[in-house]
Amino acid sequence: MRKNPVVPYAIIAILGVLTVVIISVVGLNQRADIQQAEEGGEQSEETQEGETAGGDADAVYQANCSACHGADLSGGAGPDLTAVGSKYSADEIAEIIQNGVGAMPAQSQVAGEELSALSEWLSEKQ
Repeated sequence: MRKNPVVPYAIIAILGVLTVVIISVVGLNQRADIQQAEEGGEQSEETQEGETAGGDADAVYQANCSACHGADLSGGAGPDLTAVGSKYSADEIAEIIQNGVGAMPAQSQVAGEELSALSEWLSEKQ
């Protein structure tokens, strides 16, 4: 008597579908946790104020500056910013971001609270 050759493939297909469903459910749970954390979920106000400013500044930097200055501030097309705070104050950094300097163009998309948070964050890099 011969065994049906389709059975092993059917078992593998069922296991694959179950794996995809399980991974999707886990991902949905993680997505809800991430959204809750972004909305301020279960953090204290102290933690939110302290971490949010640095976190936002880092996110602004990654979105607007890292292409030229490197993801780790080490430079690239633009200069190294790892010790920019030893050269410039937060106000001077904000002015450079707004107006540009040398080959750096003005970054008009960074303004308001983002500009303040980013310039403060960079000025702390000594």
